[in-house]
Amino acid sequence: MNAAREDLRKRTKDYALRIVKLYAALPNGAVAQVLGKQILRSGTSPGAQYREACRAKSNADFINKIEGALQEFDETQYWLELIAETKLVKAERLAALQEETEELIAMFVTIVKGVKEKQKMLKEKGIIPHPSALIP
Repeated sequence: MNAAREDLRKRTKDYALRIVKLYAALPNGAVAQVLGKQILRSGTSPGAQYREACRAKSNADFINKIEGALQEFDETQYWLELIAETKLVKAERLAALQEETEELIAMFVTIVKGVKEKQKMLKEKGIIPHPSALIP
């Protein structure tokens, strides 16, 4: 496995662990628990989806899994905003996690764009690569 792919696997796993720690630190109130369960689900999903994408069976499958991870990152950003705005956790304490979310979103958008461009170029040449060849 190449270094960039391994780095992203580690980074998405570390991100999920940070989300788990955030959930564990939330107060026990009803609102905190509802928001917490939402962010726990959406924030731990992208790492698993990225791993699935690395073993995609087709180009369409790869793109679908990466775009699914993107949707989960976006949803996680939403829950982070709600947690901050409801003052369940101080916004300053969430800043680094929000920044990491934005960086991961940017990376996954770049991956999708790059794969689609590469796929289009290869299709024009009549070449149909294995999905793993498209992963940056």
